Amino acid sequence: MSATDPTCFNQPRLVTKKVLAKHQHEGDGAVVRRCIGRSELKSLDPFLMMDDFTVSPPAGFPDHPHRGFETVTYMLQGGITHQDFAGHKGTIHTGDVQWMTAGRGIIHSEMPAGDGVHKGLQLWINLSSQEKMIEPRYQELLSEDIPSAEQDGVEVRVIAGESMGVRSPVYTRTPTMYLDFSLRPRSQVHQHIPESWNAFAYIIEGEGVFGHQNKAPISANHVVVLGPGDGVSVWNKSSSKPLRFVLIAGEPLNEPVVQYGPFVMNTQAEIDLTIEDYQYSKNGFEMAKHWRSH
Repeated sequence: MSATDPTCFNQPRLVTKKVLAKHQHEGDGAVVRRCIGRSELKSLDPFLMMDDFTVSPPAGFPDHPHRGFETVTYMLQGGITHQDFAGHKGTIHTGDVQWMTAGRGIIHSEMPAGDGVHKGLQLWINLSSQEKMIEPRYQELLSEDIPSAEQDGVEVRVIAGESMGVRSPVYTRTPTMYLDFSLRPRSQVHQHIPESWNAFAYIIEGEGVFGHQNKAPISANHVVVLGPGDGVSVWNKSSSKPLRFVLIAGEPLNEPVVQYGPFVMNTQAEIDLTIEDYQYSKNGFEMAKHWRSH
């Protein structure tokens, strides 16, 4: 599909809500802009949370648990070193992605790799009730392994899903599209999105017109929730400044969500059990007893 063909949708998606992601403190001294998971936008099934984070040593995200969902960490600047209680460790740098399926349980730390300022996006994707207790696993993509395409002043990096004829190798348990678009001044893009999926965009840099070209541009650090339809059009009407945004969409699970901090299950009873499992190092948290990150 052409990056410049707005006639390809039966029903173009329009903006139903825009939310400014405001700063808040998280972890140990880190600052995040919470995009999803705040009072104005609690969640967008299957997405539970998204943070635009900024961290400099000694701040970071020391040892903490997860159960029942996936975390997707996409580095925009610098690097984050992670290690978990199963012995998995590594560092992701600018442009790299770590797609972690926490499943039945993981305890890990995420700390800045070296001096300076480290920035990235972390998205939490819910898992269906039958997949919440699967074994944890990781998918990691180096920046150079993320498929990309360029056309008519538009560049896309395909972290998950498909765009401009290129497809990501990432396996998404909860079907998900995650695209990083850069639009040069006066360019536009038209991206198909499965009709039944929920979708939003987060503007990293510049300002863009979403959904209808006669609307006012929306500036950086806003979350743009998109209404029903089979695709979205975005215009960069600036004559000098680039526009960069991520477009994220996913198939809703339509299941009850009970969240207690880093644990996300379907019922309060499952949450109570999870807290017990964590406290007593059992049912997936066995290795927690004697593990501390370095």
